[in-house]
Order: sequence, then structure tokens, then C-alpha cells
Amino acid sequence: MAKKWGQYLRNWVTKNMELPQDVMMDLPRITMIGHIHIYIENHRGLIAFSDKELRLLLKQGQLLIKGKAFVIKAIMPEEILLEGKIDQVIYLQE
Repeated sequence: MAKKWGQYLRNWVTKNMELPQDVMMDLPRITMIGHIHIYIENHRGLIAFSDKELRLLLKQGQLLIKGKAFVIKAIMPEEILLEGKIDQVIYLQE
């Protein structure tokens, strides 16, 4: 019951105070430029990285990015900029 109430309250605050949903609901913000750059904000950490795959921990689940020639251009505690040829972006629920 408390979990439902918390979700209801977040939705109400987001709607009535005109705050972005990603901020209020602790969701990742993903910005892609074509298939060569992806910028992810609000992640919980790097799980795995290779030149073909990047896996990030999210508050709810994981984000899997597949492709080729990956290079991490910038990484901060809750933000990452990845460059390469991006073929797939997959959200994995726990």
C-alpha cells in the first residue's frame, strides 16, 4: 500500500508541478544522436563494458547497448557518453 501511495504522490507532483518525469520518478534520460552517440543520465553504475557492449545498472533494471567500436568518451557518477556504432538499446527488467 505504501509503495502505491508513493507512486501516486510522485505522479501527482510531476503532473501538478510540471516537473520532468525522469527527475521525479528516478528514470534514466537517454539522448541518442543517430546511431553514433548515446548519452545516458541518471544511471546507477557501469556493470560491463567492451567494444561491442555496454551494460548499466538502473534504479529498476538494466540498460544494455550493443554495437561496434564502442569508446567511452566521458563517464561521471550518474552520466555516461558512449561513442561507436549503436545497433541496439535494450531495457532489461529485473
